[in-house]
Amino acid sequence: MLWQRGPSRSLQFKCFGPCLCVFIGLLAPASFFAKPPAQDSAQPYVISKDVNLVVVPVLVSDKSGRFVSGLEASNFKVYENGRPQQITVFRNEDVPVTAGLVVDHSGSMLRWRSQVIEGARAFVQLSNPEDREFVVNFTDMIALGLPLNIAFTSNVDTLEVALSNTPYGGRTALYDAIAVASQHLQREKREKRVLILISDGGDNSSKYRLDDALRMAQAADVMIYAVGLLDENSADQNPGVLKKLTNETGGQVYFPNSGAEVVDVCKAIAADIRHQYTIGYNPPNEAESGFEKIRVNVTARGRGKLFVRSRTGYFLAPKTASKIN
Repeated sequence: MLWQRGPSRSLQFKCFGPCLCVFIGLLAPASFFAKPPAQDSAQPYVISKDVNLVVVPVLVSDKSGRFVSGLEASNFKVYENGRPQQITVFRNEDVPVTAGLVVDHSGSMLRWRSQVIEGARAFVQLSNPEDREFVVNFTDMIALGLPLNIAFTSNVDTLEVALSNTPYGGRTALYDAIAVASQHLQREKREKRVLILISDGGDNSSKYRLDDALRMAQAADVMIYAVGLLDENSADQNPGVLKKLTNETGGQVYFPNSGAEVVDVCKAIAADIRHQYTIGYNPPNEAESGFEKIRVNVTARGRGKLFVRSRTGYFLAPKTASKIN
């Protein structure tokens, strides 16, 4: 399926962390998806409420950047617009997610091709076995890499084929690719959703602007991780775009210094996702529709100073059933 665009860890790479999400209901054109593809069957992990449930994935680290596990709900405080909220859902285990691999195949990325495929394979192999993935390949055209009858899969070989089917070369429609991936994720009921963007951050062919793409990701409750593959000879690369996308959705950006480090980066992203806590609360009844700010604090006696990464807010929608699958 194609769309043509119209008019600290021990790893030796730089890592930029924190910050987070805002959710605005800007949708991609309905023509992007004509028919809903079939999905792989899987037994879902479900948290269900009859009212709105605000779900906040939270990663906690110590001053050395190591994951902090073993915390309980009592260690966390959640505030909405400065007011404390009662935590109604808390999970400290590895909750399955839906992940999209969004891969730049433009001419500037040609030399990274084999490392990108190897890194994506490493990411899938280290993910939760119940995670489900899909692929969006892009140059100045956008293509869903999986067969038309498969929306999501956990099969490593199928994903590798999906990554390999697109030829390299041409211009770059990065923002449009994020728009397509975000729209695709909204077809999945799981509320833990991530995109792994592999690109140099350049864009010279998109219909959408950066802010449009960011808002669409935020509307889909997406956390974006980015692997920034930079080339000093490329005039179009833009690491600042990758930092903005990740900082404002609660993800993280990595800039590997060599092809070998791409695999290490993808492994680090998989570990990051699997070490998140999942916190949920019901928003105040008096809250009006619009953007609501979230702040998460964590304290634990004997653990020293702890650092939290989560999204910074959400857009309140009409009350509906909400699930984590």
